[in-house]
Amino acid sequence: MDNDNRFVTGLDIGTENVRAVIASVNNEGKIAIVGYNEDKSAGMRKGIPANLAGPAGAIDRMLGDAERMGGYDVRSAYVSINGSTVTSVHTEGMIAVGNAEHEINSEDLDRVEDVAVSGCIPANRTVLDVIPLEYALDGQAGIKDPMGMSGARLEIRANVVSALSPNCENLKRATMNADVQALRLIPTAIAAARAVLNERQKENGVAVVDFGATTTSIAVYEEGDLQYVGVVPIGSNNITNDLAIVLAIDPELAEEIKTRFITGNFKSDKSPAIKVGKHGERTFDRKEVEDVVVARLEEIFAEVRKKLKAVHYDQRLPEGIIMTGGGAKMRDIDLFAKKCLEASVKIGIPTGLDGVSDAVAKPEFATAVGLAILAAEDIQYQTYSSKKSKKTKATSDGFLKKFFSKF
Repeated sequence: MDNDNRFVTGLDIGTENVRAVIASVNNEGKIAIVGYNEDKSAGMRKGIPANLAGPAGAIDRMLGDAERMGGYDVRSAYVSINGSTVTSVHTEGMIAVGNAEHEINSEDLDRVEDVAVSGCIPANRTVLDVIPLEYALDGQAGIKDPMGMSGARLEIRANVVSALSPNCENLKRATMNADVQALRLIPTAIAAARAVLNERQKENGVAVVDFGATTTSIAVYEEGDLQYVGVVPIGSNNITNDLAIVLAIDPELAEEIKTRFITGNFKSDKSPAIKVGKHGERTFDRKEVEDVVVARLEEIFAEVRKKLKAVHYDQRLPEGIIMTGGGAKMRDIDLFAKKCLEASVKIGIPTGLDGVSDAVAKPEFATAVGLAILAAEDIQYQTYSSKKSKKTKATSDGFLKKFFSKF
């Protein structure tokens, strides 16, 4: 491989599965997928570590094949974080920066972000990201990047994403036990959005719904920026468990029924019976099965819609909803979601990458791919900033500057 290439890893640790994507980044910033793998997860409960040994063992087993494929020994990664404690909140801050001739610099941006964050995030939560929505200089609002502008008073309106600190620390410890350093924790839906959304969608208004095994994550974008993050603590595994209980069968057989016979188009003409087994030795009433699935799906999408309503984005997304995650593999799930959410719904898959990208062009790999892309972009930013700092003392993006200073 090209020695000039650098490597990044996206590590998606779910409750049901753990997935990794290794990508190479050349000097021009071109990203190519060189390795990937997935395996069963362990020790996770609704996106949160229940113990440290389970996730560490699953990560270690899964990474072996991905490392051999990519020819790269993974020692650090961007890692997904999930669970109902992941939230976002809008906040504001204001600082005085000097006289009217003062030019806004990176220190001013850092300081106004600190003012905005302090007081709105409790001590038991860790800030995962600060997204500036707009700045105002001396009362003039609507500024996206005030760097180099002149003014005496700087204001910010931002979206702060955070999670409970113990969950963040335990996730980092779990990856460290697998000899992988978690460089950055990124909510599942945000990572998936990076892999499946384009700039037009983010500008017009769109939501990503990551339909996982035990959680359903939501990220809303408008005017190019992340506006909201939320998590519903129900996922596709709840459907499997419901079938197992109602039909009095084991979860493996319930999963087979769900994946082989269930589609989101419940009104289509089908056989009234479902037969499973090599010789069709088990028969179930299709209506009974579908009633169970419909009830749970309606509950999940009702909770998603409730989250969107709470932040005033229900039926206010011109680009509709993009579904990712393992639950999005259910046939015609987009048709059912469209009826429940009363919005355009599409299945999102990662595209536009080189290498073995076809192998990860699946909705369940969107988060891992998005994590790798974000890691690659941060490498490019770091390289750009180091070159720029040789010419000028000014640097951009206060949050990333502080992030890289830790490493």
